[in-house]
Amino acid sequence: MTEPPEASAAAEPPDPAARTGSTGAEPGTPPSTGPGTTGAPGAQLSAEPRTAEPRTAEPRTAEPRTAEPRTVTARATAAGVIVSALLILAIVLGSRLLENFDSALLPYAVATVFLAFGVAYRYTVWVSAPGARRLFKQGWRSFFSVANFRKAPTALPRMIATYLGFQKFLGARSHARWAAHQLIFWGCILASLITFPLTWGWFTFTSGSGSGPGYEMRIWGFKIIGFDSLDFLGWLMFHGLDIAAVLVIPGASYFLWRRMKDRGAITGQRFAYDLVPLIALIVISVTGLLLTFSSIFLHGGGYEFLAVLHMVSVVFTLIYIPFGKFFHIVQRPAAVGMQLFKYTARQDQEVLGCRRCEEPIDTGPYVDNLRGTMRDLGLDFDEWAEYCPRCKRVLRGSAYLSQVKKGFK
Repeated sequence: MTEPPEASAAAEPPDPAARTGSTGAEPGTPPSTGPGTTGAPGAQLSAEPRTAEPRTAEPRTAEPRTAEPRTVTARATAAGVIVSALLILAIVLGSRLLENFDSALLPYAVATVFLAFGVAYRYTVWVSAPGARRLFKQGWRSFFSVANFRKAPTALPRMIATYLGFQKFLGARSHARWAAHQLIFWGCILASLITFPLTWGWFTFTSGSGSGPGYEMRIWGFKIIGFDSLDFLGWLMFHGLDIAAVLVIPGASYFLWRRMKDRGAITGQRFAYDLVPLIALIVISVTGLLLTFSSIFLHGGGYEFLAVLHMVSVVFTLIYIPFGKFFHIVQRPAAVGMQLFKYTARQDQEVLGCRRCEEPIDTGPYVDNLRGTMRDLGLDFDEWAEYCPRCKRVLRGSAYLSQVKKGFK
């Protein structure tokens, strides 16, 4: 979508408004750049009087441009403060006014509060961008659409299972990458379902005799299930985090190995963004397993050091999540709504063809949404959304040959 306006000078495709079924500008209103315009210097000079007038109004438009980032920052900060306050309130109430809160887990709880602030802050900034905001609205509109539910009642649960749960789209890239990602995903899900409620004092395990073997699991103070710590269910209850670590270690190790060996991964990777998350997952998992090993086989030898190391790695990772690669975990659910929007649009909408080669691109509503996003961003070539990627490359190359390289023939 970043093709230069010179590409239109090489091919001069028809005006978008003249195309039957076109979704875009009003009929008879040619776009400022792109198809239907010329990239010659003379044309740009002749258009100068038109652009000169808005430039004289720059003092009036300068203030909103400088105020917009401040507005987004203030809104994001307010969202972070509100979400953090709500989490603190939930911790206090869920632990029965801190009666069930374990003070030894205070660093973890504080880290989750910072995590809540960071996620709310960055998520607000993310959806404030024109492109993300438009997709976000379309996704929620499709999510709550009664008409979509009537047309495809199983579409949403199926997409949640395949797109979020099993991430089938990764299988098209590599079966090994899909398997490794599944190990990390389900390991982290299991660890989160155990760690967060325990940290907040929502989960408690109590024993009538003080040392077992009979235990009761309570949520918010209400008994859920009783179990014997010596049977299989009790073993699963007390070793759930160890199971999660066993799942995460091979998955994270595979991706770490791939980033050390694969040329494509090495070329674009960054240490803080790509390698640190994998190292953090491995450190958390290994130190967690070593805690169990110390308590069972070493009679607690080195337990305090390992506990501090494990706590530091977990706290660092929780604070890192909103500002690193792990943020895609928070973003991914929003993509389900967009996938639902595309799926339901294909059920009763004709797929538009490329204006040059007639190859199918996407449905009219999706192309409309893309063009609207480009207009929101101030990109004056939104009609290029009606060209397939191959034709855009061809037109751009033709424009380069005709406009830039013509003096070297």
